[in-house]
Amino acid sequence: MANFKDRIIRAAKLDVKLYEEVEADKGAMGQAMGVVVLSSIAAGVGSIGRGGFSGILIGTIAALIGWYVWAYLTYFIGTKLLPESQTKADHGELLRTIGFSSSPGLIRVLGIIPGLGGVVFLVASIWMLVAMVIAVRQALDYNSTLRAVGVCMIGWIIQTAILVLLFSILGGVQN
Repeated sequence: MANFKDRIIRAAKLDVKLYEEVEADKGAMGQAMGVVVLSSIAAGVGSIGRGGFSGILIGTIAALIGWYVWAYLTYFIGTKLLPESQTKADHGELLRTIGFSSSPGLIRVLGIIPGLGGVVFLVASIWMLVAMVIAVRQALDYNSTLRAVGVCMIGWIIQTAILVLLFSILGGVQN
C-alpha cells in the first residue's frame, strides 16, 4: 500500500520518473484504475451538494469509461497520426500513465468546503491536464512536449464530440 500511496504522491508532483515507471510496470494497471476511481470519488464528494450521493456512483462509472476511451484515443492519435520516430507504445502503457495523471484530482474532495468548490475544481483540472501531458509524453516516448499537448487536445476534442453526440442522441437533460 505504501508503494501505491507513494506513486500517487509522485504522480501529483509531476515526477517524470514515476510516469516512466508505471509505463513499464504491467502490474500497475490495478493501481492506475484505483487512482481513477479515487479521483472520481473525490470529485463526487467535493460536489455532493450539486450531485448528491448518486452523483458519486455515476461519476465513478463515467470516469472509468472516460479513462479507457481517452487512453485509446490518445494511443491511436499518438502512435498512428502524430508519432515521432522513436514512438513505441501500447494501449496498456497509456492506460497506466493516464490513470496516474488523475492523481491531482484527489484534491477535489476539498470542494465540499462551502465557497471553495469552483476554485478547487479549476486548480485540479489544470493540474490534471499538466499531468496528462507529461503522462502522454512519457508513454509515447516523445521528445516534444508540444506534440503531447497536441495529442491531448485532439483527443479531448474527439472525446467531447462523441459525448455531445451521445448526449444529444440520449435526449439530454430532462427538466
